[in-house]
Amino acid sequence: MPLIRRAVAADVRAIVALLADDPLGATRESTADLAPYKEAFAAVDADPSELLLVLVDDAEVIGTMQLSFLPGLSLGGATRAQIEAVRVRDDRRGQGLGEQMVNWAVAEARHHGCSLMQLTTNKSRGDAHRFYERLGFVASHEGMKLDLQED
Repeated sequence: MPLIRRAVAADVRAIVALLADDPLGATRESTADLAPYKEAFAAVDADPSELLLVLVDDAEVIGTMQLSFLPGLSLGGATRAQIEAVRVRDDRRGQGLGEQMVNWAVAEARHHGCSLMQLTTNKSRGDAHRFYERLGFVASHEGMKLDLQED
């Protein structure tokens, strides 16, 4: 039975491989140089508002997600939970594992007193949109991004 646990430094390669294993990730992620990922892992792991998680089956990482807790003044001082980078290994998709992970994240957010869970998903990810809608998420806002690495 797969279990969800906090990621450790030894999981970084497997996490990056999951992030790289899709059409979008393949253009921006690579296991060739793990140094920047290890540095990012250390920062995430040291932040008490962040949970980088892995889904493990027989000691093998088969999924990952990041859960962030964002305190704010809006909504009466509500804390929001943000879920990012949800991935299940390609050969394990369709087994309900993504749903297990998201349901775990929702329960964890409630445990932390969050009033709202939010996420963004690329407009090109139609399957992901249907997945999140099936789990009760509503596309209520238009997300926008500004690339700060552009010249």
